Parts: sequence; C-alpha cells; structure tokens
Amino acid sequence: MKKLYNRSYFFDHGIHFECQRCGTCCTGDPGIIYIKKEEFARIAEYLSVQVPFFIEKYLYPIKSGYSIREHADGRCFFYENGCTIYSVRPDQCKTFPFWFENLRSQKKWNRISKECPGIGCGPLHSKEQILEII
Repeated sequence: MKKLYNRSYFFDHGIHFECQRCGTCCTGDPGIIYIKKEEFARIAEYLSVQVPFFIEKYLYPIKSGYSIREHADGRCFFYENGCTIYSVRPDQCKTFPFWFENLRSQKKWNRISKECPGIGCGPLHSKEQILEII
C-alpha cells in the first residue's frame, strides 16, 4: 500500500471537489450502483421501510452483492429532481468522482471534469485522502 503513496500522480497537489447535487453521476448511461449490505438498514430506515422490502423494491443481485435499480433511462431509482436519499447515500455515491476508473489517467479525469461541475469547486482533497478513497 505504501507503494501507492510514494509514486507520482497528476493529483499530487490535490483536487478541489464539492458535490453540486446536479445529478450528472446519477443519470445517463446505465451502470452499476454497488451497495454494501451494511448500508441496507441505514437507507431502509431513512425510507421508513423494512430491509426485506427495501431489497425487493430497490435492489437487484449482482456478482456477490447488490446494485440499486435504475429506471429505463439509466437514472438511479433514488434520483427525482435530486437524490432522495442524499444524506444516507451509498459509499459508491459519496466517493464520486474519486473512483479508480476516473483517476487512472489525466485524460480520463479531464473527461469526467467536463461532466461534473463539482470538480474544481469546494475543499481541496489531498493526494492521501484521494488514495484512501480509491
């Protein structure tokens, strides 16, 4: 793990980011919205539903876990003019845009930066913080 911290990245001096709640990452092309089992109860409680109902209505099994369902247009089930579960959203959502696939190269980061208005705004996330997330 120390090897990751000792090498150089395009984000060595950190990246400013603050979610603008625009929904760009919640809509568009279909994808996988991984949700950990330990997140089920928190979100179900927030929605005032039982965990089995939450799983049946909002999730589908994928590999060894679950993903949040999406509407036919690729929009997350919890996105209606904004994230309806923002305060309890899954870790995958909380850590966007600091995903490995976006940080693989400056080119990939530049592409996602054009889509996400929160990149370049808000607090500075250090290289160490970013590496912890990914």
